[in-house]
Amino acid sequence: MTDLDYTIVIPTTGRDNLRTLLAGIEAAGEPRPARIVVADDRPGGGDLRLPPSTVDVEVVRSGGRGPAAARNAGWRHAKSEWIAFLDDDVLIGSDWPRKLAEDLLSLGPETAASQARLVVPLPPDRRPTDDERGTAGLETARWITADMAYRRSVLAEVGGFDERFPRAYREDSDLALRVAKAGHLIARGERVTVHPPKRSGPLASLRAQRGNADDALMRHEHGVLWRQQTGAGHGRLERHAVATVSAAGAVALFALGRRKAAAAAGLWAGLTAEFAARRIAPGPLTPGEVGRMLLTSVLIPPAACYHRLRGELKHRLSRRPQALLFDRDDTLIVDVPYLDDPDGVRPVPGAGELLHRVRAAGIRIGVVSNQSGVAKGLITPDRLAAVNARVEEMLGPFGTWQVCVHDDGDGCACRKPAPGLVRQAAEALGVDVRRCVVIGDTGADVDAALAAGARGILIPTARTRPEEIDRARRRATVARDLAEAVHLAVAGSR
Repeated sequence: MTDLDYTIVIPTTGRDNLRTLLAGIEAAGEPRPARIVVADDRPGGGDLRLPPSTVDVEVVRSGGRGPAAARNAGWRHAKSEWIAFLDDDVLIGSDWPRKLAEDLLSLGPETAASQARLVVPLPPDRRPTDDERGTAGLETARWITADMAYRRSVLAEVGGFDERFPRAYREDSDLALRVAKAGHLIARGERVTVHPPKRSGPLASLRAQRGNADDALMRHEHGVLWRQQTGAGHGRLERHAVATVSAAGAVALFALGRRKAAAAAGLWAGLTAEFAARRIAPGPLTPGEVGRMLLTSVLIPPAACYHRLRGELKHRLSRRPQALLFDRDDTLIVDVPYLDDPDGVRPVPGAGELLHRVRAAGIRIGVVSNQSGVAKGLITPDRLAAVNARVEEMLGPFGTWQVCVHDDGDGCACRKPAPGLVRQAAEALGVDVRRCVVIGDTGADVDAALAAGARGILIPTARTRPEEIDRARRRATVARDLAEAVHLAVAGSR
């Protein structure tokens, strides 16, 4: 068997099982990972106490921003071909590395990821609780990152996990949908990983309703058919909405007439009783479990509606762009007139990290660049391609490169300040040009953006003319540097 080049990434909040998982990886057979990256997502605290390992273990901190941010922090520290994500509450067998290799090495280049088979051991001597049944649903769920391996190149292509998902919910489905839409396949492997059932507090199912805000984000990003695409099922939000409106109506109508209030209250009681019975029947029927199901069945419908409404308002009112389009010279890289040497590419300070953050926010990225040196005979097309390839290597990937090689007076429709490059970039990225932001250092960048119907942000440099800055202040936005430009673009400020 050919050696598998892979890194294991484990996001963690410091759960006790982390040490058990790392010990299991240490005790497992070949092939060994190139590295284990533990992404510590605790907001604070001391160093993690990890067991000894013959594999290089690196701990990176992600600042308590959730599993999406932790996984991004982890895989970006890796250099291997494959990234194997494991949650810190799973258990692997001694043959897991061999099975992982069998799953991955048999895949063609069109396949970007492999999902393990998850097994949730339920108690054999009683019916499972609501928490345990919820965990057992992972066995049939799609694209669960508790054990899922991705090609690193594909993670870089789509920007990794969307860090707007703050909890372990929907962030893995969102990533998989974006990978599939980019034209890649996702396979189901044969390796088996054990996910012990959760033991949560009495109101865990109520707290879980915060995920409805993430459902709103899924709808905003992937359309109304996202549930069918992810196999998430229909859900109960419509019934929860009817129950909530009925309860509110019963209270409001009581002063107007008891008959109308009684009808509304009856509808609420019927829906709540049906919901509670559906949750109680498969459980252990202990007094504590029954009481918890009754209480949370009353509270869940309004909580679900509240969080869904909160999410819908947040994402509908957001002016976050779909794509950022960057000028190349003096915006992403230090300007060298008619640069034709890839070794001369020097990124603007902080550009790499800023672009990482933009991709992590689910925003597409492209380059729109005038390169008249080709028309002037100062750069050959091959040398231009080599320079752009070096920029891509250092700062990419970019979803599209739109480059105009014409000179002033050639009469083309693409050379900035004409809108051609911007419109072509939006079409290539599959986004609405009106939800694009063009960031550059000259008035031509801003004018091209406005002519295309996009927003423009100017980052003045020594070669930016004062009249260009004045015009940008009136018609667009002026930023001090690339960091402020990206912040203003993502925040939707004008």
